[in-house]
Amino acid sequence: MSTNSLFDNTETAFQLKSDSELERAYFLFKMISNEPLVKIGSAVTKFALNINLPVEGLIRSTVFDHFCGGVNELDCMPTVDRLQEVGVSSVLDYSVEGKEEEEQFEATTKKVIELTKFAKNKEAMPFSVFKPTGLGMFKIWQKLTEKEALTNEEKDLWNNIVSRYDRISKVAHECNIRILIDAEESWMQDAADDLCEKMMEKYNKERPIIFNTLQCYRWDRLDYLKGLHKRAKEKGFKLGFKVVRGAYMEKENDRALEKGYKTPICESKKATDDNFNNVLKYIFDNLDDIELFAGTHNESSTYIAMDIMKQKSISKSDDRVWFGQLFGMSDHISFNLGAEGYNVGKYIPFGPVKDVMPYLIRRAEENTSVAGQTSRELTLLKKEKERRNL
Repeated sequence: MSTNSLFDNTETAFQLKSDSELERAYFLFKMISNEPLVKIGSAVTKFALNINLPVEGLIRSTVFDHFCGGVNELDCMPTVDRLQEVGVSSVLDYSVEGKEEEEQFEATTKKVIELTKFAKNKEAMPFSVFKPTGLGMFKIWQKLTEKEALTNEEKDLWNNIVSRYDRISKVAHECNIRILIDAEESWMQDAADDLCEKMMEKYNKERPIIFNTLQCYRWDRLDYLKGLHKRAKEKGFKLGFKVVRGAYMEKENDRALEKGYKTPICESKKATDDNFNNVLKYIFDNLDDIELFAGTHNESSTYIAMDIMKQKSISKSDDRVWFGQLFGMSDHISFNLGAEGYNVGKYIPFGPVKDVMPYLIRRAEENTSVAGQTSRELTLLKKEKERRNL
């Protein structure tokens, strides 16, 4: 099969889906393609969960089971094992969002450490993951990014965050499991980048264990990467990066407009694509210093990465290069890459249904705003339904 038609193979893409799961996926993406419906559905779901209406069963059997692995890590294991059988690894993502209590930040830290230790003996789970705001209050990150002084109480909270990062990083280093740290809004990201760099300097001496995330819809990310690469070479540590396009575009543009500063977002979709591809190329040119986790649902960027690997004679299974997609999306990329022998990881969100809903709602809203994403899913699902004569 020629490389640039690899992702058209729906038999491989949907090999793990039963006929009923295929029908459910088609129904869900049909719903997600309707923006007003997503907005109404999101509002109704939030309301129903907040007043404890018995809707968890319905959510569980539809959107939750399609996009999530389960309510806890053991619940996810059958999915992890099935994926491994077809050459796809798993990145379990404890996706409880929007919590603001120290108790919850500690619980998340313990969960990430537990998963990292568990992954040590589970070949199918080469990475752990967390969000900065999963370990500490957004406002602390924001104040540090905006160079505002912290109160004494906030300094204590910040020290707690640093301690949580260090505890997770230490365990990851001991277990030789790489940690992917997600990126968030630009007005808190500088503080997250700085702390991540400290952890890289401490724990990435022999190889990259700590991975930061570059959101390439931000026009400044290639320069940031080059600057960090220079510092890393001077100080003798390695870099790891998850490279994505980004997840907060409308929020970023709205805030820049409201506050009257230049938006951090690239001026066009093409500029974002170019930025993403240039970041990929820079990492491939410096693979001895920087490992790559290309988190992309974009076919052409994936083909570009595959072409570069071929040109540079980088083995498909080279452990320094990984591709990743979200569970329940872009299976045509993940499973066809896995079948070809590339390193692929599916990001699998999990957690209690009610706690994971903010994440799922954000994903649904993102999907409606990414032109072409949902229609591509529908086209492929329809093609596979026809192949199976459903």
